[in-house]
Amino acid sequence: MTSKDTLLARRLYLILGLLFITALVVSNLIFKKFFYYHPLEVDFFGVKLFEISVGILPYPITFLITDLISEIYGKKKANEVVVGGIIASFFAMGIIYVANAAPATEWSPVSNAMFSVVFGSTAIAVLASMLAYLFAQFIDIQIYHYWKRLTQGKHLWLRNNCSTFLSQFVDTATVLLLLCAFGEIEWNLFRGLLLAGFLFKVLIAALDTPFLYLGVFFFRKRFNLKINQGIELD
Repeated sequence: MTSKDTLLARRLYLILGLLFITALVVSNLIFKKFFYYHPLEVDFFGVKLFEISVGILPYPITFLITDLISEIYGKKKANEVVVGGIIASFFAMGIIYVANAAPATEWSPVSNAMFSVVFGSTAIAVLASMLAYLFAQFIDIQIYHYWKRLTQGKHLWLRNNCSTFLSQFVDTATVLLLLCAFGEIEWNLFRGLLLAGFLFKVLIAALDTPFLYLGVFFFRKRFNLKINQGIELD
């Protein structure tokens, strides 16, 4: 590649990394609100489809981005973004706790109690989310590259969905197990939330496959890449 192409490739990698970190941090900030969408009124062990956290909405974007980075930039760069997301999340949590400790003025639109309800007492939940996320993302990257080697770079849809489906199940099960174990969620809701959350993530993962194809097509066309060929950045 020319120096101009290398610079563009670096900038695109940076943009993807920033989008990834933003989606991850936001999902951890908004996860306490739960919403529902009951198109079929299906009941899963006391939880209706879909009764899930709003934090799940931006979360699948992180797996789409890591799959795209894995495909174009390689396993090492995908792992770097995952680690960067962990650091950013804990840094954001530290800032929130400092803000939570600062006393609100009498005229503050947001009181101490209101701020604490939304952002306070999230250490266990965020820790559970981060452990689950770290575990799931590394599984996603490992499985993605396993299928890529097995198919010799062909069948992008297969490695994208196989890696995402399994990693999303691991992520959902791990975070719910930790939240239930620490008393944040009742155990009787575990099976229902696991099924509802996993099915939603599977649906989103299937829907994002065309976007992965579009992203890969753009990179291959712009940088004249062949199948199973990526961009190496120092």
